[in-house]
Amino acid sequence: MAKIRVAIVDDSSFVRAALARIVEGDARFEVVGQASDGRAAIELLARVRPDVATMDYNMPGMNGAEVVRRVLEQAPIPIVMVSAHTTEGAQATVDALAAGAIDVVAKPGGEVSMDLAKIADELRNKLAAAARARPLAPALLAAAARAVVVEPAPGPVRKPTPFPGAIPSAHAYPLVAPVAERVAIIGCSTGGPAALDAVMRALPARPAYGVVLVQHMSAALTTALAARLDGLGAFRVRQAAEGDRVRVGVALLAPGDRHLSIASGTVRLNDEAPVHGVRPAVDVTMRAVASSYGAKAVGVLLTGMGRDGALGLAAIRAAGGRTIAQDQASSVVFGMPKAAIELGVVDEIVPLSGIAAAVGRAMARIS
Repeated sequence: MAKIRVAIVDDSSFVRAALARIVEGDARFEVVGQASDGRAAIELLARVRPDVATMDYNMPGMNGAEVVRRVLEQAPIPIVMVSAHTTEGAQATVDALAAGAIDVVAKPGGEVSMDLAKIADELRNKLAAAARARPLAPALLAAAARAVVVEPAPGPVRKPTPFPGAIPSAHAYPLVAPVAERVAIIGCSTGGPAALDAVMRALPARPAYGVVLVQHMSAALTTALAARLDGLGAFRVRQAAEGDRVRVGVALLAPGDRHLSIASGTVRLNDEAPVHGVRPAVDVTMRAVASSYGAKAVGVLLTGMGRDGALGLAAIRAAGGRTIAQDQASSVVFGMPKAAIELGVVDEIVPLSGIAAAVGRAMARIS
């Protein structure tokens, strides 16, 4: 069997050497090139066309997100970010994931880590999985983001009043809004940050429902993801906290390493065992949404590895709600949507560029 060809990009020669030892310590891989900065990385990846690349976010001359965009403009090379999860590093890593990077591995102990052996198994597993993924070109992501849904205005807008813990924003939609009677729950995993980026930009300018988001992601990154998504489109986005209410025009993101449940429209977080090996799990939240909202719920599964969310969509459909899945052609990994489709619980299968419109159609049917 042919080996998986890996390129390594990091500005530290020590880190590059350590990562190369980790990669080549597994017979499945071979290292086919290394680069120390963004411009060199773009040239290297264009020349050697590896099956997958590792990339740091903090490099001379060009940051990781810009390198990811430039690389994906020229070739669909899967990229796994290997970065430190400081506050600054988390935001930069999320930006790279939104640009199209496939996954992320946290460096233990900071940017120039002496303990990279601790991430050996995780890195190898994520490289092997990423090599099978299908990165989307920036042009396709941009087209999906431009597919903005236009809906009738729901009435006069209140004077904005910040909710507790609000992230400062120039957002025009009210920060304290009515409790939502209808809700869309969107779940995703691998490739999810880029997909969420596009969908949240395209949702309607005057929404009449609330949104709950579940992305398989560590606690170090979900705060940064919420901050990035906030203000991209009409919805305010915040990381969910215990006791939050699901409100019109607000999207609540499940915090990393916590399951998010909903009872009577109120968020409940818990530390129960992972489901499908992940926490937060989409199934946990979707089942709770089905129980709380019944026929007034819309469930959406975007790109992701595994089967999480299929049983959740089944619960929403059984309760009378509507269900949507991203299609194979626009999915980075067609695992979660495929599982739901095979289970026979999906009402509509659409490309990423059609997700926001499909949510609008589903909401119109249940209003």
